Amino acid sequence: MRLTALLPLSLALLAAPLVQAEDLPKAIQQLQAKGAEIKGSFDAPNGLRGYAAEYQNNALALYLTPDGKHVLVGSLFDEQGKDLSAEPLQKLVYAPMSKEIWAKMEKTAWIADGKDSAPRKVYLFSDPNCPYCNMFWEQARPWVESGKVQLRHIMVGIIREDSPGKSAALLAAKDPAKALHEHEKAGKASNLKPLDKVPDAVQQKLAANMALMEEMGLQATPAIFYQDEQGNLQSQQGAPRPELLGKILGKR
Repeated sequence: MRLTALLPLSLALLAAPLVQAEDLPKAIQQLQAKGAEIKGSFDAPNGLRGYAAEYQNNALALYLTPDGKHVLVGSLFDEQGKDLSAEPLQKLVYAPMSKEIWAKMEKTAWIADGKDSAPRKVYLFSDPNCPYCNMFWEQARPWVESGKVQLRHIMVGIIREDSPGKSAALLAAKDPAKALHEHEKAGKASNLKPLDKVPDAVQQKLAANMALMEEMGLQATPAIFYQDEQGNLQSQQGAPRPELLGKILGKR
């Protein structure tokens, strides 16, 4: 739902401190009970009160009506077409969410592809049987080999029955980075064999990777995550089109 307000551009939204649960109006509490996590409140025009919420990994703007009994959900625009919800949602929801997701990916059992000194890090959930993961691996070679980008492969197993075993084989390899490079370089000719018996430690790593993928609502590989020039988390589902590589990997 989108709300269009014909209001002066000068009525900008100002983010307020995080609200406490006991301070929330009853109408907002009803949405909280349905799963919306209230991250903070902000000023809104014409007697409305704005609330920034996170729901299923998405940001929602909630607007409490002046009588305190009704809530409008959606974007609020002024007469110039400016989205007055964007700034508070970025500050109160997306920025903290981005940092949290990035920190979680950093703690996963990822396999490095590229130098640790590379200034740009890109995470991707990767399945050994995924042809589009291999396509992105090929696309990224100029950036990786020049030392500008390090890809961090968060190994999962979702495509075929032997995918978990193959991911486990890479994670359990004496040199996981070398094993991954050989597998991706060979493409369809790869002779990577799935582990018949997966060590408990490796199984725990793989399970944690899968759990994070599920938590983030991802259903396919590659799921690529990177930070833009402003440090905001961005994502790409599937192998990117050539014209998008610069956004994901930076300048060549």
